[in-house]
Amino acid sequence: MPPALANGLGYKPLDGGWGWMVVVGAHISIGFAYSTPKVLSIFFKEIQENLEASSSEISWISSIMLAVMYAGGPVSSLLVNRFGSRPIVMLGGLLCGVSMVAASFGNSIVYLYLCIGIIGGCGLSLNLNASLTIISKYFLIKRPLANGLAMAGSPVFLCILAPVNQYLLHMFGWRGSLLILGALMLNCCVAGALMRPVVQPRKHCAPQSEVEEQPKNCNTKPKIGCIDNTKTFLDFTFFKDRGFIIYLIGNILFIFGAYAPIVFLSAYAIDQGVEEYSAAYLLSIMGFVDMFVRPATGLMASSKWIRPRIQYFFSFAMVFNGTCHLLCPLATSYAFLVTYAVFFGMGFGMVFALIFECLMDLMGNQRFPSAVGLVTIIECFPMLLGPPAAGLLVDIFNDYKYLFFMCGSVIVTGGLFLFVMNIYNYYVLEKEKPAKVREQKQITIENQDQTNIAS
Repeated sequence: MPPALANGLGYKPLDGGWGWMVVVGAHISIGFAYSTPKVLSIFFKEIQENLEASSSEISWISSIMLAVMYAGGPVSSLLVNRFGSRPIVMLGGLLCGVSMVAASFGNSIVYLYLCIGIIGGCGLSLNLNASLTIISKYFLIKRPLANGLAMAGSPVFLCILAPVNQYLLHMFGWRGSLLILGALMLNCCVAGALMRPVVQPRKHCAPQSEVEEQPKNCNTKPKIGCIDNTKTFLDFTFFKDRGFIIYLIGNILFIFGAYAPIVFLSAYAIDQGVEEYSAAYLLSIMGFVDMFVRPATGLMASSKWIRPRIQYFFSFAMVFNGTCHLLCPLATSYAFLVTYAVFFGMGFGMVFALIFECLMDLMGNQRFPSAVGLVTIIECFPMLLGPPAAGLLVDIFNDYKYLFFMCGSVIVTGGLFLFVMNIYNYYVLEKEKPAKVREQKQITIENQDQTNIAS
């Protein structure tokens, strides 16, 4: 399937220049957005003991944070379309910092749900969507590489923050650690400052205007070639697109099982007799591998052979990821757990280097902001239920292996579903092409006949 064209933008993306500084800012904001809910799991054992909570209750902290991050997609998209990416990322960074500082004073699990889960999740949502949107405005040909480098922020920050959080926990306890983590997350404001709006010449408005703020500077009514400032909050016409539905179902299955293994990996390692610092390093190992896999996957996805087949590549990455989880319970020694972390990082990195690129490929740059908002708000439900469901299995069976079986089987099912249904979808699209061509010819003939009659 050929990549979607960017004609709807009304300009040719730069594919470089200041765009690489924008990628740096996106790398930072996306890094905090995806790594924070994971590295917080290092504090869970101490928080669980301090607040006398169960495994299922404590897992709701990351689950709510991730769910709010995804559910805030449409609101974030709307704000980005109205104000641009720069102020939204800066606001998101401020919310993240405030949420962690406030959570450090918490004395109940519900208070942590509110501060870390809801307030922090809102900040991460603003960071994530704004960063993804502005990359699509700066890049087209090199977009898979730019997305891969930006999404690599997640493993880079995971690799760094996992041992840092374990050290902070040892030195300052979970309260002091959250206070310091909140200060670190204010760097998202600096990242947002790098996201300068794209500047391009305009025909119907002032000679120079900013793409994300065009409607505000235009004194004429919107015409063809002008990008409207207002977009649909929730565009349900996407549900008429067969490719979008297939993508959405596969993603829902993946998201349900994606994060529970990360949330409970350290606890599982400790349960197997691994020392606490070594258990935290498993997340760093996963992040280190993920760090290199994401840009490498972006380069592979940019190749002439894989780019038209990127949906199948995404399916393979998902099946590979799920298979790793199914094999994890066989890892009983630290050496085997390290091996699992390496392959987990490979599978996780491939999926998340492709997950938004595949949506851009299906929807195109112009429809992507609305599409990603709709996708993320739907994905918040499996995101919310996945880790607590896994924690419930741990509470019931007092064994971590069942959560890995559950997550692995769900993800493999999603990958196989995407592979089979994409084959079907492309087959149907090929059959529909001649009918569309005939319909277009008929419309052209009718228009010519009407013109002849009028003359």
